This record gives sequence, C-alpha cells and structure tokens, in this order.
Amino acid sequence: MTEAVSTATGTELPDPDERRGGTGTLRFLAGKIGAGLVSLLLVVVLGFLLFRMIPGDPVTTMTRDRPTSPQQLAELRARLGVDKPMLQQFLDYFGGLLRGDLGTSYIYNRPVADMIGERVWPTILLVGTATVLAVALGLWLGVRAAWRRGSGFDKVQTGVALTLWSVPQFWLGLMLLIATQGLFPSRGMTSPDTPPGFFPELLDVAHHLVLPCVTLLAVIYAQYMLVMRSSLLEEMNADYLTTARAKGLRDDLVRRRHAVPNALLPTVTLVFLQFGLVVSGTVTVEAVFSWPGLGLLTFEALRGPDLPLLQGVFLILAGSVVVMNLFAEVLYRVLDPRVRAS
Repeated sequence: MTEAVSTATGTELPDPDERRGGTGTLRFLAGKIGAGLVSLLLVVVLGFLLFRMIPGDPVTTMTRDRPTSPQQLAELRARLGVDKPMLQQFLDYFGGLLRGDLGTSYIYNRPVADMIGERVWPTILLVGTATVLAVALGLWLGVRAAWRRGSGFDKVQTGVALTLWSVPQFWLGLMLLIATQGLFPSRGMTSPDTPPGFFPELLDVAHHLVLPCVTLLAVIYAQYMLVMRSSLLEEMNADYLTTARAKGLRDDLVRRRHAVPNALLPTVTLVFLQFGLVVSGTVTVEAVFSWPGLGLLTFEALRGPDLPLLQGVFLILAGSVVVMNLFAEVLYRVLDPRVRAS
C-alpha cells in the first residue's frame, strides 16, 4: 500500500487507495441493500398475486358449516374487502405493510403479525438446531472424504449424501415415523402431561424435536458435505500445499491450517444462503410432524385460503431468503480479499 500523502503543513492525508476502498465498500453495501429492497418489493407483489390464483373462496369456506343468505355473504365480502377491485386491494395491503400492519386473519380473526410472532420461534428452534448440526456434520465428513479421495469411506459418504439430497423431506419424515414405531413423539412440540419445571419441559421439547430435526438434518447436511468435499479437492493440488509439505509439516497440519480454511469460503456462503431456504422449506416437515411453526401455519392457511395469513407468512419466509442472501454476499466480501480488491 502506498504511503500517506503529506501536505506542506505536515498534515497527513488519507491514502488514496484507502479512500477508494472505503468508497467501494459503501457503494457495494448500498447496491446490495438496494437490490434486497427491490427483491422484497417483488416478493410483496408476487405474494399478493400468487395467493389470489389459488382455487377456493375464503368467504364460502368460512360459512360452509352454517346457512348464510346471499345478503350476508355480500356483507362478509365487503367487510373482508375481497369485493374491491384487485388494484384497490393491493394498495390497501401495501399501505398496511408500510404501517407495519400485516392484516387480520380471515379464519382466526386475529392479527397476522401476532400469529406469526407466536409461530416463528418454534421454526427458529427447529431450523437453527438442524442447521448447526448439519454444518458441523457436513463439514467434518466433507473434509474427511476429500482427504481420502477414492477410498471406501469417500465412496460411501458421497453415495449416502447424494441419496439423501434427492429424497423428498416429507417422504423421509414419514419413513422415520414408521421406523421408530412410537419411540419418539409424532405430533406437536410438547406433551400435556409433562411435569412443570424448566428441565422436564426442556427434555420434553427435545424429545419432540428429534424426528423433525433428523429429517431436516439428513437432507441439508448432504449439501454442505458435497460442497466442502468439492472445495477441498480443488485446493489439494495447490502450490501452497506443496510448499507447506516441503517445509516438513505433517499431513494433518497441512489440511487443518492451510487447505481447510481456504476451502471453507464457498461453504460459509452456502450456510447463509441455505439457512433462508431451509426456513422456507420446513412447510412439509412441520406439516408431517404437526410442529407448531410457520410451516404448519402456512399449511393451515392454505385450507381457507386465508389470504392475509398466507401473504404474511410468505413475506417472512421469502424475506428470510433475501436477507440471508444479502448477509452471504457481504460475508464473502469480508472473508475473501480477492472480492474486496475487485
């Protein structure tokens, strides 16, 4: 880096390269945040239009079990606002979003924001636990498989990972339910007969968490394992590893200190990208195990269809993908000097 420029008074000016670096970082962040806001706007528009294409009338569903006159149906449509032109409905919905109002559920007659707030923590618990375990297992197996390329261990782990990656999550969940034969709870997050107290309740939640967590873990760990294996294989023949071996470093030190840190870059980015996708992909798993999270809430809202609830959950799930994508790109710029220099 060039030296700082000095003025006639002896005052040092900032390095021009540093000024450009700081400006480039701000420009990069502004561009990514702007792109994220545009993506969120598209999510809002898509979510509004998508769920209005679902077959079914929410008013008819709400009045299905009781006799209702045409006049009462018309009054209910007016109260819900579904009798307005599509453009007016969107403007009302978008205006509510700007005020922080996600609307009121048609079926439950409760604020959508409150319902999402109640269900988001079980989803975070499930997704967070599965993701942490999947990252740890996937990276460890990926490193071992790449370092033993062509061995029986590598072939078995790669085959298992490819198989699990292609298995539908709901099918795997059903198979686990059949295989365990009542060893673990199959529904909900807690049992009504659990004794009061922190540790009994914690153990009860952990017992309920096993099957849905294993279902998610078995599918998503395979992605990390395969990406880590591929990244490490690309690094194994690099010149700096040959130099490290020539200096007398043991093979495990070469792997741990040199190869793995460089191979981690694409995998770390994938963790953030996949976290958002895993959050949005828990619908089938939560539906199979009746886990009281956002996925099960989406499944319940589709029966209506409960348009405000569907729009709110879709915004949260799709928004998590956009936000995690933004974090991944920023983190990759921080971790990889080559990206900062470009």
